[in-house]
Amino acid sequence: MRFFLISDNVDTEVGMRLVGIEGVVVHEKDEFLRALEGALEDPNIAIILVTTKLIELAPQVISELKLTQPRQLIVEIPDRHGSTEIGEAIDRYVSEAIGVKL
Repeated sequence: MRFFLISDNVDTEVGMRLVGIEGVVVHEKDEFLRALEGALEDPNIAIILVTTKLIELAPQVISELKLTQPRQLIVEIPDRHGSTEIGEAIDRYVSEAIGVKL
């Protein structure tokens, strides 16, 4: 089981590659969804890391996958250009998952 990165930033991809995590760099929503679909189909990938900016391109798709995907974990990671607080993203995800505003 391994990690896989889907990033909008080359710096993030290079940093992750230095620690042994393979990944791709995409910028458009359809590129992102194709890369995500490919990662979801790979049985060797256990954790999919996705930068915040890409999550914001398809929040409904990601929320649905996080709640229904039985095999892989999708994790939002900030990059050095991100402006969204990761804590807010986690609060939003938990609120959507349990139906209670935190």
